[in-house]
Amino acid sequence: MNPHYTPGRLKKRPQFLRVAGKGRKVATPGMVTQVLQEDGANEARVGFTVTKKVGNSVIRNRTRRRLREALRLVAREDGLPSGDFVLIGRDGTRKRKFPLLVEDLRKALRKGTEK
Repeated sequence: MNPHYTPGRLKKRPQFLRVAGKGRKVATPGMVTQVLQEDGANEARVGFTVTKKVGNSVIRNRTRRRLREALRLVAREDGLPSGDFVLIGRDGTRKRKFPLLVEDLRKALRKGTEK
């Protein structure tokens, strides 16, 4: 796997709503992950979201950065299956120890992509 690999990004609201509506949802202590795998998808695309319930903009951005870094590590070590993924940061995301957060993401991706 390329150590500098970065998956595509989901940026528009309709893309997030499509994953939420049609995808599979996996909740872990550190985050909620929504996974949508469709036939014909040939790349991984990822979106990140953190609601205002989590805290002010500084806290939300820190939470989002933790999710991005966890995804970067998982993608580099394990690779990402093709499909669309939305990582939703929760209050527990910023409080969770980072190695546990990475394991939460691995578990969520495994559960979300199994048939």
